[in-house]
Amino acid sequence: MAEPRRNTADGRQDARQDGPRDAQQDAQQNGRQDVARLWTHLIDTARRTVTEGLVVGTSGNVSARIGDLVLVTPSGVPYDRLTPADLTGVDLGGRQVLGTLVPTSELPMHLAVYRSTDARAVVHTHAVHATAVSTLVPELPLVHYMAAALGGPVRVAPYATYGTDELAANMLGALAGRTGCLLQNHGTVTYGATLDQAYDRTAQLEWMCRLWLTASSVPGLTPTLLNDAQLAEVGERLKGYGQRR
Repeated sequence: MAEPRRNTADGRQDARQDGPRDAQQDAQQNGRQDVARLWTHLIDTARRTVTEGLVVGTSGNVSARIGDLVLVTPSGVPYDRLTPADLTGVDLGGRQVLGTLVPTSELPMHLAVYRSTDARAVVHTHAVHATAVSTLVPELPLVHYMAAALGGPVRVAPYATYGTDELAANMLGALAGRTGCLLQNHGTVTYGATLDQAYDRTAQLEWMCRLWLTASSVPGLTPTLLNDAQLAEVGERLKGYGQRR
């Protein structure tokens, strides 16, 4: 609030300028804006999983971390109905601190990733080809070098009931040294430094699963697979991939 006008030496009134805004208030306002922007991006990413065929209905979930706050899609709400007012957030202990909608039932899995890695975003889907592969093998065969982008051969986490700590623990075992894994008879989990990166890894994993299923379905032929040395070479090359700023 501006200070009251004061008389000057010649009797006129002069209004003093407001002082600088409180730095803490500015920081809080900026923090709220950052959270709102991230929530909008999270909704867009969740909708993308549906439009690009990785999720049917509300069968997947997406989260993003900002500081010690985890924004997460709510349980059972179609993504096309989510709005800025539906902001849902928990702390790293799982306590809800933002919103009134119940967080996704897979919250233990998301939190386990954040507690154990440097992830800033997690995408979980029930992508059809990846889920099919999860029922067939303990590890996705090395049918393509892009497995290196996920850290190596993609493992399948043993089955456990959805939403349980057991599933979260099984997932962490499969994720060791990786940024993505399959969940047996269930789907996929990937993480990244951004929502875009986590999503791209999910899409890449689904594509590799589709590729292996397609190649292995040809009667009388067996797909050629890469060896560990070939994959390691690609991993080194990928470190320098893309534009440098």
